[in-house]
Amino acid sequence: MAKRIQLVLRKDISKLGRTGDLVEVAPGYARNYLLPQGLAVRTTPGILKQVERRREAERQRLLELKKEAEAQKVALEKAGRLAISKQVGEKEAIFGTVTNQDVADVIQSVTGLEVDRRSITVPEIHKLGSYKVDIKLHPEVMASVDIQVVPLN
Repeated sequence: MAKRIQLVLRKDISKLGRTGDLVEVAPGYARNYLLPQGLAVRTTPGILKQVERRREAERQRLLELKKEAEAQKVALEKAGRLAISKQVGEKEAIFGTVTNQDVADVIQSVTGLEVDRRSITVPEIHKLGSYKVDIKLHPEVMASVDIQVVPLN
């Protein structure tokens, strides 16, 4: 069996890797497709150093994003219970439901933090009362916020 060749990708290639990734491929695939199309370059000591620098920069960027998410989590937990006003009918039943957009708007107005509504998980809310809402700020950081559904005055 032939020896595999190490290359650094210049563009994203599905099922192989992303730009800047160090990959090992069959010599024919490299010689006949990747190199002539300009999709990859052969590895040299200089290019390997560039790849390491890029990886370190990406790792630092991801670490900064996680620290930012931790700070947002602390700010959300300090905000305490958030109140959402809804129109009420019989037996404390609300008209409609509390949506994740409602929660995002309340968070924005109270704390000033911009939270993506798609990262908010709201339980089924059809009555007045207290509920817990989960917010995914980062793949490793989850925040829990208490909301109080109150009647609209």
